[in-house]
Amino acid sequence: MKNYVDGFVIPVPKANIEKYRVIAEKAGALWREHGAIDYFECVGDDLEVENMVSFPRLANAGPEDTVVFAWITYSSREHRDDVNAKVMADPRMQEMMDPNDSTFDCSKMSYGGFKVIVNA
Repeated sequence: MKNYVDGFVIPVPKANIEKYRVIAEKAGALWREHGAIDYFECVGDDLEVENMVSFPRLANAGPEDTVVFAWITYSSREHRDDVNAKVMADPRMQEMMDPNDSTFDCSKMSYGGFKVIVNA
């Protein structure tokens, strides 16, 4: 059962999407290996909206950026906390978190944990 979700919105330079995809693929495998139920990373395709806040505006994306919308599912918040602790302690994650990597600006990432209220 999927009762908890971590969600992310990340502006990523369009020129770096392939490099970002490679990193995200490795991260997804790591999260799944440590127990996450699902791991999704999606690149913006239809982001022009009227009468509401668009994802690019929400993410403070520049004209050279697109937006990645991502989520990871867990059975509970406790399960999420356990999985994330394992991921962060994994040396492979530390390798992916290279402070000199300019694929995307981590300080612009929005993140939050969410309780599922509808699972239709």
